[in-house]
Amino acid sequence: MPEHQDLTQILDDVGRYRNRLCELRELVLANVVMIGEIPAPTFEESQRLGFLRNRFTESGLENISVDEAGNCTAVLPGRDSKRNILVVAHADTLYDATVDHTISVSEDRLCGAGVADNSLGLAAMASLPIVLEQLGLELESNLILLGSTRSLGRGDLGGLRFFLDNAKMPVDYGICLEGVHIGRLSYTCLGMLRAEITCTTSPDRHPGHNDGNGAIATINRIVSQLLAIRLPQQPRTSIILGSLNAGKGFKSPPLTATLRLEVRSEQLGMVGEILHEIELILSEINADPVVHADLQILARRKPGGIPFSHPLVQCARSIMDKLEISPLIAPSVGELSALMARGIPSLTLGITESGDDDDLASSVMVGPINTGLAQLVGLIEAIDGGLCDGQN
Repeated sequence: MPEHQDLTQILDDVGRYRNRLCELRELVLANVVMIGEIPAPTFEESQRLGFLRNRFTESGLENISVDEAGNCTAVLPGRDSKRNILVVAHADTLYDATVDHTISVSEDRLCGAGVADNSLGLAAMASLPIVLEQLGLELESNLILLGSTRSLGRGDLGGLRFFLDNAKMPVDYGICLEGVHIGRLSYTCLGMLRAEITCTTSPDRHPGHNDGNGAIATINRIVSQLLAIRLPQQPRTSIILGSLNAGKGFKSPPLTATLRLEVRSEQLGMVGEILHEIELILSEINADPVVHADLQILARRKPGGIPFSHPLVQCARSIMDKLEISPLIAPSVGELSALMARGIPSLTLGITESGDDDDLASSVMVGPINTGLAQLVGLIEAIDGGLCDGQN
């Protein structure tokens, strides 16, 4: 591909790519099923990435390796190697081995635990070398493919951070792949704090505290005060109460309760201000001698990103427009933040639509996958051709 080629040619080609990719439908779906049926909870991704390594070997890639963090990496070498383009998809899911991982395939959708987050994203990356070969595309740039570990929850993007800290090939651009939603266009990152608050109460509560509700009553006090924190509307800031775990029955007040939450904000420093307010709330709770509230911080992110005017964003929008994809512009708290923290221009893209509004991680639509892959290939071509260099 010539340096600084015209975007018009890429836009003319992406519709053709979408049609040609119909021929690879069975390959992509097979990769989704085989990847998705291997359990891969955070910190236990090795078997799934072993499959990915085999796929890389079958595709004839170079420098295939598994690093100390468990990441699986391979390189599709370019013709002159002036650029290194990283395509990354996280391998871990929210589901452990006790959950049924059977993937069912129908005419219009794939269903199964974690198929959208992120078995499809990983399968799309695994299929990419064959996709490029089928389309007759040979890149000037090196294409680095990475199945990353330890992304979700307590993993705190540990796999990707390790890769970036130790990569022998400098990364010039990054593309993060998620199963859903097609049209997703994330080019900024939110500031984020992910934490657990664990409350414990003494079984020998003195009469003044004989409310019969145990740790749940304490958690309820904390939640009420969290909801009372004044949050700015602009820049966007939120406290998300994700889950509450307490008790085992009806008649015995639990001695322990755990609240999981996230704080998100577009403004630098706002997450820290809210953290301070949370710590004050817990200090008040801990003044009671028979209860204790402990805060454990699991993950933190700094806000950042590239501007809307960046050529990478504008090329992605043009490709989406050509494919009649409606852009869904939203900030990220995922892999993108690790890339942005190192000054690497990057985007997060989705491959298809969710097939279930009630459980976004467990069902995806088959029909839009070819469009999602064509979008990905078009953006790789634009980066490879020098169209995303610099900033307008």
